[in-house]
Amino acid sequence: MSELVEFLCKGKHPVEASVRKKTREALQDAVKLGYVPVRFTDTRGGTELVVPLDRSRCDLRAIETDSNGSGEIRLVGDLKLDYVAITCVARIDVATLQGEGHLEVRS
Repeated sequence: MSELVEFLCKGKHPVEASVRKKTREALQDAVKLGYVPVRFTDTRGGTELVVPLDRSRCDLRAIETDSNGSGEIRLVGDLKLDYVAITCVARIDVATLQGEGHLEVRS
C-alpha cells in the first residue's frame, strides 16, 4: 500500500470540496450529478479525489434543502487510489465548503 493511502487512512484530515466555483450552488450541482471532487489539503500539493457518491451512505439533507443556511453534508463513496480499493468519507460544511475526511481500505 502506498504511503499516501496509509497517511489518509490514519486520523482525520482537512478537506475541501474543490468545485470550480466556490459556491453552495456549485456543490449542489456536483451532488446532483453524483460526483463531488474532494481535496485533501494536508498532503504535498494536495490530493484531489472525485468521489462517486453512494447515496445510501451519504447525508445530503443540508444541501438538498432550499435554505441558504449553513449545515454539514456527509459524503461517502468507493473508488481506487494508487490501485487500492478505498472508501472516502468526508464531512463538508456547505457554507465554507471545508471540513474533514479520511479514507478506509476496502477488503
